[in-house]
Amino acid sequence: MSMNDPLANVLSKIHNCDKVGKKDCIVKPMSKTVKAVLSIMQDNGYLGESKIIEDGKSKIIHIDLLGRINKCGVIKPRFSFKKESIEKYEKRYLPAKDFGIIIVSTPKGIMTHSESKEKGYGGRLLSYVY
Repeated sequence: MSMNDPLANVLSKIHNCDKVGKKDCIVKPMSKTVKAVLSIMQDNGYLGESKIIEDGKSKIIHIDLLGRINKCGVIKPRFSFKKESIEKYEKRYLPAKDFGIIIVSTPKGIMTHSESKEKGYGGRLLSYVY
């Protein structure tokens, strides 16, 4: 487990807990990026409620799993993309058209690839989930 990519650790923990059929999962550490990615996954119906728990030195996140994740992970290296070239990455990281989401970081914040396409933003790829 690489200790220098908190987002990768969180997503692989969620994926593993979901795969073995657990109802919830506790992840740490928490960062703004992790929080933003989790809230996008929640908005798109992949995760249930999440609670942030203070455990003294750091914050941990308790997430309810819905069993809807087939696969999720980070995209390394974090490719940058222009608004026209996002299709290429959709084909690479998602199994079918309009199935799953790629989470991207744009100058206007973290959002799904379809939002960034609509609004015409480029940016960097963070992760995918389907």
